[in-house]
Amino acid sequence: MSKSFTRALRVVFAKEVVDALRDRRTLLRLLIPAVLMGPLLLLALSGLIASLEERAEKREILVVGIEHAPTLRNFLERQTYTIKTAPPDYEAGLRATTLLDPVLVISPDFEAALARGEQPAVELVSDSANQRASASVGTLGRLLQGFNRERAGVLLALRGVSASLLQPVLVEERDLASTQARAARLTAIVPMFIIMAVLYGALTAALDSTSGERERGSLEPLLMNPAPHMALVLGKWGAVALLGMVVAVLANLSFIPAQRLIQSDSLQAMFQFGGYEVAVFVLLQLPLAAGLGALLMAIAIRTKTFKEAQASTTIVITLVALTPMVSLLNPGGEAAWYYWVPGLAQNSLMMLVLKGEALPWPKLLPSMAVGVALTWVCLAFVARSMRSAVAR
Repeated sequence: MSKSFTRALRVVFAKEVVDALRDRRTLLRLLIPAVLMGPLLLLALSGLIASLEERAEKREILVVGIEHAPTLRNFLERQTYTIKTAPPDYEAGLRATTLLDPVLVISPDFEAALARGEQPAVELVSDSANQRASASVGTLGRLLQGFNRERAGVLLALRGVSASLLQPVLVEERDLASTQARAARLTAIVPMFIIMAVLYGALTAALDSTSGERERGSLEPLLMNPAPHMALVLGKWGAVALLGMVVAVLANLSFIPAQRLIQSDSLQAMFQFGGYEVAVFVLLQLPLAAGLGALLMAIAIRTKTFKEAQASTTIVITLVALTPMVSLLNPGGEAAWYYWVPGLAQNSLMMLVLKGEALPWPKLLPSMAVGVALTWVCLAFVARSMRSAVAR
């Protein structure tokens, strides 16, 4: 690499960095969402979990007609649950999400039917659109199953039959997920926000250094310099990728103080995000920042105005934002091709880190290879577009 090439690259790189830092209003609009939105959403999620845990600790049940079931009342109270009478308009409350607990409705003939050896019916009323009420349906259902088992066991014992016949197979559950893996189910939003931070960090600089300079009339004089066009392109791209990584680093670091403000004790104990996670996340974003920065420049260099460039890059923003959703919507689990898709690869790799799993090279290499290939293809296209612009 010649001295003139290196000098031109350095000069353009420094110029683009200074130009990006000079526009402080744009930087603030960029940094505030990228740095704060992820932690704020994490805190909101922890607040929801904390409220669910608090309601679970109260051990309260809303019932209609409990006076018709003294046997069931005795069982529920022995399970240390407090029985409360549901409001008369409980159905409207569930639909309007003002009532946040399911309601157990007991028929007037419950105790008489139970004494006759019949099966009295009870209603477990909820609204699937009311997420907080739906979350408690399982607990109430398990309580009723426990009542059924106890009642059946008593009846069998009176007839001299072992209650173990009701459960011929003893089922023991064993959860293979680690504490970090269980926390990752709740903190899957973290990789998505970091990926978007990389994108938005590179977006403004990429558009401003290409279509923005063309609109201001400063791109053509720059291209008339005797410096190699590839040196100019690399200098601009270096500043774009650097800004994207700076925003990504700040977004990563913002989750460290945010986790200390988590309201849920269980989530705070499970979610461990420290210096190791920050360092690995930053390294995983390098191929993405390089590739996205070059791709955005390649799209913007063919446009004449800044607004046209913004409209043209919308498809890239949409695709990158949607790629993490693939892993959530795919019922077949993780696939090998995930690691070949920019954005989706980084999301999958960061989820492995959050779960406390190792990062094997067969999963790392595809994202690195795609990032390098995308970078050079797009930068070559930008350099050729600049040469053609000078020729015209």
